Amino acid sequence: MVLKRRREGRTDYRRRMKLLASERPRCVIRLTSRHAVVQFVEYRALGDHILTGATSKELPGWTRNAASVPAAYLTGYLAGKKAKALGIDEAIVDAGFVDPRGNERLRCCIKGVIDSGVEMPFSLECDEDRIRGKHIGIEDLFNDVLGSIQGGE
Repeated sequence: MVLKRRREGRTDYRRRMKLLASERPRCVIRLTSRHAVVQFVEYRALGDHILTGATSKELPGWTRNAASVPAAYLTGYLAGKKAKALGIDEAIVDAGFVDPRGNERLRCCIKGVIDSGVEMPFSLECDEDRIRGKHIGIEDLFNDVLGSIQGGE
């Protein structure tokens, strides 16, 4: 018997069990065609419990594409700051079926969480110019939004 969520391609139960065995909060990252969503989730017997999270819709003053590389980085950074405020110092990445090695937005989102001060066992490389939005001409907007997130500490 194949479970419904596995049949629909929504859950890899082997990977989920490995993540849960770490007994650390999971940093669940989901990227859609329009937004980035980052949540810190802990396992409970009755179901997962969301501790905190952020979406690219919440970015203060962000007026450009919420699915861009800079928006993904800032969303990760904002979620990381919220997690640090709750005392979450470490987490493990849960990206679902997406392979981070082939997804620039996902890697930048993870880098945002790490740059906010949350420790995650993940090694990655990201192009700093793309993170700051130089490739699309929004470096000033990026710096303004990053400053407002940092100012809210």
